Amino acid sequence: MMTPLTGQLKIDHVTIAGSRLETLQRAFAEAGLATDYGGPHSNNITHMALLGFDDGSYIELISTLEPGQHSPWWDAHIRNDGGPCAWALEVDDVAAETRRVAGLGVAVHGPTHYARERPDGVTIEWDLAILGDQGMGALLPFIIKDRTPRELRVSPSPSVAGTELTGVALVVIAVPEMEPASELFQRVYELPLPVISEWLELGARFAHFPGQPFALAAPLASDNWLAERLARFGVSPCAYLIGSSDMVTTAKRLPLTRARGWRGRSLAWLTLQGASHLRVGVIDV
Repeated sequence: MMTPLTGQLKIDHVTIAGSRLETLQRAFAEAGLATDYGGPHSNNITHMALLGFDDGSYIELISTLEPGQHSPWWDAHIRNDGGPCAWALEVDDVAAETRRVAGLGVAVHGPTHYARERPDGVTIEWDLAILGDQGMGALLPFIIKDRTPRELRVSPSPSVAGTELTGVALVVIAVPEMEPASELFQRVYELPLPVISEWLELGARFAHFPGQPFALAAPLASDNWLAERLARFGVSPCAYLIGSSDMVTTAKRLPLTRARGWRGRSLAWLTLQGASHLRVGVIDV
Protein backbone atom coordinates (compact mmCIF):
# COMPACT_ATOMS: atom_id res chain seq x y z
CA MET A 1 0.00 0.00 0.00
CA MET A 2 1.24 3.48 -0.82
CA THR A 3 2.15 5.76 2.08
CA PRO A 4 -0.60 8.28 2.91
CA LEU A 5 0.00 11.95 3.35
CA THR A 6 1.12 12.35 6.95
CA GLY A 7 1.34 15.19 9.43
CA GLN A 8 -0.54 18.41 8.85
CA LEU A 9 -2.24 18.63 5.49
CA LYS A 10 -1.23 21.84 3.71
CA ILE A 11 -3.83 23.81 1.81
CA ASP A 12 -2.85 24.78 -1.71
CA HIS A 13 -5.87 27.02 -2.24
CA VAL A 14 -9.58 27.47 -1.62
CA THR A 15 -12.17 28.66 -4.13
CA ILE A 16 -15.00 31.18 -3.94
CA ALA A 17 -17.51 31.19 -6.80
CA GLY A 18 -19.82 33.96 -7.98
CA SER A 19 -21.88 35.01 -10.97
CA ARG A 20 -19.54 37.93 -11.75
CA LEU A 21 -15.84 37.92 -11.03
CA GLU A 22 -15.63 41.70 -10.85
CA THR A 23 -18.23 41.74 -8.05
CA LEU A 24 -16.14 39.35 -5.97
CA GLN A 25 -12.96 41.28 -6.71
CA ARG A 26 -14.57 44.57 -5.75
CA ALA A 27 -15.86 43.17 -2.44
CA PHE A 28 -12.40 41.94 -1.48
CA ALA A 29 -10.68 45.13 -2.67
CA GLU A 30 -13.04 47.35 -0.67
CA ALA A 31 -12.18 45.29 2.40
CA GLY A 32 -8.48 45.96 1.84
CA LEU A 33 -7.73 42.61 0.22
CA ALA A 34 -7.14 43.48 -3.43
CA THR A 35 -6.78 40.38 -5.60
CA ASP A 36 -4.67 39.79 -8.71
CA TYR A 37 -6.44 38.90 -11.95
CA GLY A 38 -5.20 35.52 -13.11
CA GLY A 39 -6.79 35.20 -16.54
CA PRO A 40 -9.00 32.60 -18.27
CA HIS A 41 -8.69 28.86 -17.89
CA SER A 42 -8.01 26.59 -20.84
CA ASN A 43 -11.70 25.58 -20.90
CA ASN A 44 -12.40 29.08 -22.32
CA ILE A 45 -15.38 29.34 -19.96
CA THR A 46 -14.06 30.34 -16.53
CA HIS A 47 -11.61 32.96 -15.35
CA MET A 48 -10.19 33.77 -11.97
CA ALA A 49 -8.46 36.17 -9.62
CA LEU A 50 -6.43 35.27 -6.56
CA LEU A 51 -5.30 36.52 -3.18
CA GLY A 52 -1.90 34.96 -2.53
CA PHE A 53 -0.39 34.71 0.94
CA ASP A 54 3.19 34.43 2.17
CA ASP A 55 2.79 30.76 3.13
CA GLY A 56 1.99 29.88 -0.49
CA SER A 57 -1.73 29.29 -0.04
CA TYR A 58 -4.29 31.45 -1.81
CA ILE A 59 -7.96 32.28 -2.16
CA GLU A 60 -9.21 31.85 -5.72
CA LEU A 61 -12.19 33.86 -6.94
CA ILE A 62 -13.85 32.24 -9.95
CA SER A 63 -16.68 32.96 -12.37
CA THR A 64 -17.56 32.48 -16.01
CA LEU A 65 -16.24 34.77 -18.71
CA GLU A 66 -19.82 35.38 -19.83
CA PRO A 67 -22.45 35.68 -17.09
CA GLY A 68 -24.91 32.80 -17.20
CA GLN A 69 -22.63 30.40 -19.08
CA HIS A 70 -22.70 26.80 -17.96
CA SER A 71 -19.47 26.06 -16.13
CA PRO A 72 -17.83 22.63 -16.00
CA TRP A 73 -16.71 23.51 -12.48
CA TRP A 74 -19.03 24.51 -9.60
CA ASP A 75 -21.84 25.59 -11.91
CA ALA A 76 -24.52 25.91 -9.19
CA HIS A 77 -22.20 27.92 -6.95
CA ILE A 78 -21.24 30.25 -9.80
CA ARG A 79 -24.78 30.82 -11.11
CA ASN A 80 -26.26 31.35 -7.64
CA ASP A 81 -23.40 33.22 -5.93
CA GLY A 82 -22.72 30.24 -3.72
CA GLY A 83 -19.36 31.51 -2.51
CA PRO A 84 -17.11 28.88 -0.90
CA CYS A 85 -17.13 25.78 -3.07
CA ALA A 86 -13.85 23.86 -3.00
CA TRP A 87 -10.43 23.32 -1.47
CA ALA A 88 -7.23 21.81 -2.80
CA LEU A 89 -4.03 20.20 -1.57
CA GLU A 90 -0.73 20.21 -3.41
CA VAL A 91 0.86 16.76 -3.67
CA ASP A 92 4.21 15.57 -5.00
CA ASP A 93 2.68 13.13 -7.50
CA VAL A 94 -0.97 13.40 -8.52
CA ALA A 95 -1.04 10.02 -10.28
CA ALA A 96 0.48 8.21 -7.30
CA GLU A 97 -1.93 9.85 -4.86
CA THR A 98 -4.96 8.95 -7.00
CA ARG A 99 -3.79 5.33 -7.11
CA ARG A 100 -3.38 5.29 -3.34
CA VAL A 101 -6.82 6.77 -2.68
CA ALA A 102 -8.47 4.51 -5.28
CA GLY A 103 -6.89 1.56 -3.50
CA LEU A 104 -8.92 2.52 -0.43
CA GLY A 105 -12.14 2.12 -2.41
CA VAL A 106 -12.66 5.85 -2.90
CA ALA A 107 -13.77 7.14 -6.31
CA VAL A 108 -11.14 9.20 -8.16
CA HIS A 109 -11.27 11.17 -11.40
CA GLY A 110 -8.05 12.07 -13.21
CA PRO A 111 -5.29 13.06 -13.29
CA THR A 112 -6.17 15.66 -15.91
CA HIS A 113 -3.92 18.30 -17.43
CA TYR A 114 -5.07 21.93 -17.22
CA ALA A 115 -3.64 25.31 -18.13
CA ARG A 116 -4.31 29.02 -17.75
CA GLU A 117 -2.88 32.01 -19.59
CA ARG A 118 -1.98 34.91 -17.32
CA PRO A 119 -2.70 38.49 -18.42
CA ASP A 120 1.00 38.90 -19.24
CA GLY A 121 0.78 36.04 -21.75
CA VAL A 122 2.59 33.46 -19.61
CA THR A 123 0.94 30.02 -19.74
CA ILE A 124 0.92 27.97 -16.56
CA GLU A 125 0.11 24.27 -16.44
CA TRP A 126 -0.79 21.73 -13.78
CA ASP A 127 -2.18 18.26 -13.20
CA LEU A 128 -5.33 17.84 -11.15
CA ALA A 129 -7.42 14.97 -9.81
CA ILE A 130 -10.76 14.81 -8.00
CA LEU A 131 -11.12 12.59 -4.94
CA GLY A 132 -14.49 11.19 -3.92
CA ASP A 133 -17.90 11.40 -5.54
CA GLN A 134 -19.24 14.62 -3.98
CA GLY A 135 -17.74 16.93 -6.60
CA MET A 136 -14.47 18.72 -7.16
CA GLY A 137 -13.09 19.70 -3.76
CA ALA A 138 -16.53 19.53 -2.20
CA LEU A 139 -15.73 17.12 0.64
CA LEU A 140 -12.33 15.57 0.09
CA PRO A 141 -9.89 18.11 -1.36
CA PHE A 142 -8.97 17.91 -4.99
CA ILE A 143 -5.24 17.47 -5.52
CA ILE A 144 -2.93 19.48 -7.71
CA LYS A 145 0.69 19.54 -8.86
CA ASP A 146 2.30 22.17 -11.06
CA ARG A 147 3.98 21.33 -14.36
CA THR A 148 5.35 24.84 -14.64
CA PRO A 149 7.09 26.56 -11.69
CA ARG A 150 4.59 27.13 -8.90
CA GLU A 151 5.62 30.78 -8.50
CA LEU A 152 4.12 31.35 -11.95
CA ARG A 153 0.74 30.14 -10.66
CA VAL A 154 0.76 32.07 -7.40
CA SER A 155 2.88 34.57 -5.52
CA PRO A 156 2.00 36.78 -2.53
CA SER A 157 -0.44 39.52 -3.50
CA PRO A 158 0.72 43.10 -2.78
CA SER A 159 -2.31 43.71 -0.56
CA VAL A 160 -1.25 41.01 1.93
CA ALA A 161 2.45 40.30 1.23
CA GLY A 162 4.64 40.80 4.28
CA THR A 163 1.67 41.40 6.58
CA GLU A 164 0.35 39.56 9.60
CA LEU A 165 -2.10 37.64 7.38
CA THR A 166 -0.33 34.33 7.03
CA GLY A 167 -2.54 32.22 4.76
CA VAL A 168 -5.64 30.06 4.61
CA ALA A 169 -5.84 28.56 8.10
CA LEU A 170 -9.12 26.62 8.16
CA VAL A 171 -11.70 25.28 5.72
CA VAL A 172 -15.14 24.56 7.20
CA ILE A 173 -17.03 21.94 5.18
CA ALA A 174 -20.81 21.65 5.41
CA VAL A 175 -22.05 18.06 5.66
CA PRO A 176 -25.51 16.66 6.42
CA GLU A 177 -24.17 13.93 8.71
CA MET A 178 -20.97 14.09 10.71
CA GLU A 179 -20.03 10.45 11.17
CA PRO A 180 -19.76 9.23 7.53
CA ALA A 181 -17.73 12.28 6.51
CA SER A 182 -15.48 12.00 9.56
CA GLU A 183 -14.87 8.31 8.95
CA LEU A 184 -13.94 9.01 5.33
CA PHE A 185 -11.25 11.50 6.34
CA GLN A 186 -9.95 9.15 9.02
CA ARG A 187 -9.62 6.39 6.43
CA VAL A 188 -8.07 8.43 3.64
CA TYR A 189 -5.56 10.35 5.77
CA GLU A 190 -5.17 7.99 8.75
CA LEU A 191 -6.40 10.64 11.18
CA PRO A 192 -7.36 10.12 14.81
CA LEU A 193 -10.88 10.70 16.06
CA PRO A 194 -11.95 14.34 15.73
CA VAL A 195 -12.89 16.63 18.59
CA ILE A 196 -16.68 17.13 18.52
CA SER A 197 -18.28 20.31 19.80
CA GLU A 198 -21.07 22.75 19.01
CA TRP A 199 -20.36 26.04 17.23
CA LEU A 200 -23.55 27.92 18.01
CA GLU A 201 -22.58 30.93 15.92
CA LEU A 202 -22.60 28.73 12.83
CA GLY A 203 -25.55 26.69 14.06
CA ALA A 204 -23.43 23.60 13.66
CA ARG A 205 -22.21 20.47 15.28
CA PHE A 206 -18.52 20.72 14.65
CA ALA A 207 -15.77 18.14 14.13
CA HIS A 208 -12.18 19.30 14.09
CA PHE A 209 -9.13 17.11 13.64
CA PRO A 210 -6.45 18.68 15.85
CA GLY A 211 -3.57 20.12 13.86
CA GLN A 212 -5.42 19.90 10.54
CA PRO A 213 -6.60 22.87 8.44
CA PHE A 214 -10.17 21.67 7.95
CA ALA A 215 -13.27 20.95 9.98
CA LEU A 216 -16.72 19.48 9.37
CA ALA A 217 -19.96 21.28 10.22
CA ALA A 218 -23.38 19.60 10.37
CA PRO A 219 -26.49 21.71 11.02
CA LEU A 220 -27.97 21.70 14.50
CA ALA A 221 -31.44 22.54 13.15
CA SER A 222 -33.27 21.57 9.98
CA ASP A 223 -34.19 25.16 9.14
CA ASN A 224 -31.01 27.15 9.86
CA TRP A 225 -28.73 28.76 7.26
CA LEU A 226 -26.40 25.77 7.15
CA ALA A 227 -29.23 23.32 6.47
CA GLU A 228 -30.59 25.65 3.80
CA ARG A 229 -27.16 25.91 2.21
CA LEU A 230 -26.83 22.13 2.12
CA ALA A 231 -30.24 21.83 0.50
CA ARG A 232 -29.25 24.35 -2.15
CA PHE A 233 -25.64 23.45 -2.88
CA GLY A 234 -25.02 20.06 -1.32
CA VAL A 235 -21.84 19.13 0.51
CA SER A 236 -19.18 21.83 0.06
CA PRO A 237 -17.10 24.30 2.05
CA CYS A 238 -19.24 26.92 3.76
CA ALA A 239 -16.61 29.15 5.40
CA TYR A 240 -12.91 29.95 5.24
CA LEU A 241 -10.68 31.39 7.95
CA ILE A 242 -7.49 33.31 7.20
CA GLY A 243 -4.72 33.11 9.77
CA SER A 244 -3.43 36.23 11.49
CA SER A 245 -0.32 36.49 13.65
CA ASP A 246 -1.55 39.80 15.10
CA MET A 247 -5.31 40.15 15.46
CA VAL A 248 -5.01 43.66 16.90
CA THR A 249 -3.30 44.88 13.72
CA THR A 250 -5.76 42.98 11.54
CA ALA A 251 -8.73 44.53 13.34
CA LYS A 252 -7.35 48.01 12.66
CA ARG A 253 -6.71 47.29 9.00
CA LEU A 254 -9.71 45.24 7.89
CA PRO A 255 -13.48 45.69 8.38
CA LEU A 256 -14.22 42.93 10.86
CA THR A 257 -17.25 41.87 12.83
CA ARG A 258 -16.14 40.46 16.15
CA ALA A 259 -17.23 36.90 16.76
CA ARG A 260 -17.03 34.53 19.68
CA GLY A 261 -13.65 32.91 20.02
CA TRP A 262 -13.20 29.35 18.83
CA ARG A 263 -11.29 26.79 20.91
CA GLY A 264 -9.53 29.56 22.79
CA ARG A 265 -8.56 31.50 19.68
CA SER A 266 -9.75 34.95 18.61
CA LEU A 267 -11.98 34.99 15.55
CA ALA A 268 -13.70 37.69 13.51
CA TRP A 269 -15.66 37.77 10.25
CA LEU A 270 -14.82 40.01 7.30
CA THR A 271 -17.43 42.54 6.25
CA LEU A 272 -17.57 42.21 2.45
CA GLN A 273 -19.72 44.88 0.82
CA GLY A 274 -22.05 43.42 -1.79
CA ALA A 275 -21.10 39.91 -0.71
CA SER A 276 -22.50 39.64 2.79
CA HIS A 277 -23.41 36.00 2.13
CA LEU A 278 -19.72 35.05 2.06
CA ARG A 279 -18.39 33.69 5.34
CA VAL A 280 -14.71 34.57 5.29
CA GLY A 281 -13.08 35.22 8.62
CA VAL A 282 -9.78 35.76 10.37
CA ILE A 283 -8.42 33.66 13.23
CA ASP A 284 -5.30 34.03 15.30
CA VAL A 285 -2.49 31.56 14.66
